[in-house]
Amino acid sequence: MKSERKRVLFVLPSLAGGGAERAVVLLLRHMNRARFDLHLALVEATGPYLSELPNDLAVHDLKTRRVRYSGLGLVRLIWKLRPHVVISSLPELNMATALGKAFMPRGTRLLLVEQIAVGAHLTDSRKHPGIWRWLYRHLYARADQVICVADYVLADLEERCGIPRQKLLRIYNPVDVERVRRLAEDPCHASSVSHPHFVAVGRLVAQKGIDILLRAMAGVRARIPSAELTLVGEGPLKSELEEQVQQLGLSRGIHFAGFQSNPYPYIKRADVFVLSSRYEGLPLALLEALAVGTPVVATDCPGGVREVLADCPMGWLAPPLDPAQLAEAMISAWHFSLKVRAQAEGVEKVLGRFRVEQIAREYESVISSTCSATRSTGQVDGLSLRAR
Repeated sequence: MKSERKRVLFVLPSLAGGGAERAVVLLLRHMNRARFDLHLALVEATGPYLSELPNDLAVHDLKTRRVRYSGLGLVRLIWKLRPHVVISSLPELNMATALGKAFMPRGTRLLLVEQIAVGAHLTDSRKHPGIWRWLYRHLYARADQVICVADYVLADLEERCGIPRQKLLRIYNPVDVERVRRLAEDPCHASSVSHPHFVAVGRLVAQKGIDILLRAMAGVRARIPSAELTLVGEGPLKSELEEQVQQLGLSRGIHFAGFQSNPYPYIKRADVFVLSSRYEGLPLALLEALAVGTPVVATDCPGGVREVLADCPMGWLAPPLDPAQLAEAMISAWHFSLKVRAQAEGVEKVLGRFRVEQIAREYESVISSTCSATRSTGQVDGLSLRAR
């Protein structure tokens, strides 16, 4: 007898240009339709990744501008769809969804995906971190499982927020290596930039440390006057960063490229990709840079960066919040790029842990196991919850 397809509802605030949104879109493109009936609920159906959703996906627009007002609409949708599993990503939406779990149909399983190093995030960006830790502890405990995108994130949730270990498991964010490599062949303005050429991709927000990168770039330019930097992304700090560029005397050779739906040609045509973040979860742009063969420099910040680059022949780690050390790493990586563009065997081994085909199968396994789990214990049958 043919087994019933499991109905799965993914939930996101929108499809804005962030790593969490890209990760969900990739999963939705690659999960097995024969086993799963896939749906996506958006608090607001906006964002550049809408066009990348698969055609067979059912998309539900809650038509709410703020996550805090989406709870009632989401619960109504869940009663209408009766999904076996709800999967929510991003902290505020996770908490709102967990809060509404008591009002969902009995037997609805809830998986929350944590995309960030929580301890650093609360310290850096929240006014009342103690209250937020309390919310994490009590609301995340309502989930059947909490998926963490890196071992660091898993340990951080357990130690900083007191999430029970049996609730936690690690599944990395996915990268679609072949698609990234194909899209990287498209033309872009970066092809006319001189060398050495550095690139950074991400939202212009404090977390991404672009202010640190600009100070590092001043150090690089003091030794390599022709060095240039392209920043791919938009965000609320753009005007402030443009002013910093002027103050540092870096007007020539700093390019604000804005948001690009296809950033991969910029990454491939650069000599070095730089991630200057103050904290991370598991940065997709870092994996995508490796996929197109560009050497990478990243700050050894809280999060999963070290897990990616620990054994990578094309990766350099620099201490966080240290522009001078970041500049040294950038120069070292550039010298490396002059000698060899890629170390294929070592990089392919690194990427193997993050390929979307592998990650989609891991999600499918967790969904299936969660559906058959014993609700009272929260244990997932046949799945090790240890950090791997």
